[in-house]
Amino acid sequence: MADVLTRAQRSRNMAAIRGKDTKPEVTIRRLLHRIGYRYILHDRRLPGRPDLVFPGRRKVIFVHGCFWHMHRCRFGRVVPVSNAKFWHDKRTGNVARDRATLKALAQDGWSVLITWECQLKDLASLRDRLIVFLNS
Repeated sequence: MADVLTRAQRSRNMAAIRGKDTKPEVTIRRLLHRIGYRYILHDRRLPGRPDLVFPGRRKVIFVHGCFWHMHRCRFGRVVPVSNAKFWHDKRTGNVARDRATLKALAQDGWSVLITWECQLKDLASLRDRLIVFLNS
């Protein structure tokens, strides 16, 4: 199946996808800030540059896009038809990098929570999960 966008349109689309300050990340940051948690953003000193770092608690939170990190939800199971090998390599590379990052953080004594883009549909449940993680 051919792409419905021209090569230039697809390139512009892909260039607009952000690596940080994404809508899911900003939503979680606002939620946590509203209930009184303070954090550091994208700390370069830690493996993987976690999205949210709580140094006093030795906890970090990653906000993952379901497609990009191959979540088990329906959005993460999407398999692109065009340029399939590139996308397979890209996404499996992300998952492998995530595994290595989690291992390195655990070895350094950090607790890690991964939140998924699809979990934003139920903010009350996500809020409870974040509070339990940060207070444990």
